[in-house]
Amino acid sequence: MSETGSGKARPLAVVLLSGGLDSMVSAALAMERGFAVHALTVDYGQRHRCELEAAARIAGALGVARHTTIALDLRAFGGSALTDAIPVPKGGVGADIPVTYVPARNLVFLALTTACAEAAGARDVFIGVNALDYSGYPDCRPEFIASFAETARLGTKAGVEGAPFTIHAPLQHMTKAEIARECARLGLDPAWSWSCYDPTPEGLACGLCDSCRLRKKGFAEAGIVDSTRYHA
Repeated sequence: MSETGSGKARPLAVVLLSGGLDSMVSAALAMERGFAVHALTVDYGQRHRCELEAAARIAGALGVARHTTIALDLRAFGGSALTDAIPVPKGGVGADIPVTYVPARNLVFLALTTACAEAAGARDVFIGVNALDYSGYPDCRPEFIASFAETARLGTKAGVEGAPFTIHAPLQHMTKAEIARECARLGLDPAWSWSCYDPTPEGLACGLCDSCRLRKKGFAEAGIVDSTRYHA
């Protein structure tokens, strides 16, 4: 399936748009590559609700062809500081998988994004996972993305009929500094996005959770100002 813009047909891609920096850059890269973008955001009951507002803000700023938000309340399962009454760690990025890991989140989200793509007639899916400067989540690794692409081929009508999906992870091997530079190159305002897991009551990014630390470090190393307002 393709959409027409400026007199030219563009192939359609579905982009998983969380509202974070990585998903924003991923969506912009999809558009730069000539895709008409359908953005999919999942309201999974996350405690940091700011990212849902950010997703809508990014979709509007980029002018995506369509933006869909669906509700899938993972608070029913719990097991994560993002969906349960578990404190968000503020001590720095460690070697172990942190409690901010949401069980099987990207597995679930990619299944939803692929279903959206198949229903729309799209064969390209974008996700902003990163395997270098990240918190050690297993569902951000290249082997997981490759494995899911094969699962999607085996488990969908499109795949069985010889039109498999391409799972694009354009930030997969980038550092956060490189992602910050891509953000600047693409003309994106970092403040459109939201990365913090534990915003203050005043709506500021905490500056101390893993996600804030990695983001701040990336922009600092890139020598680029992050327009996000931080508490610390």
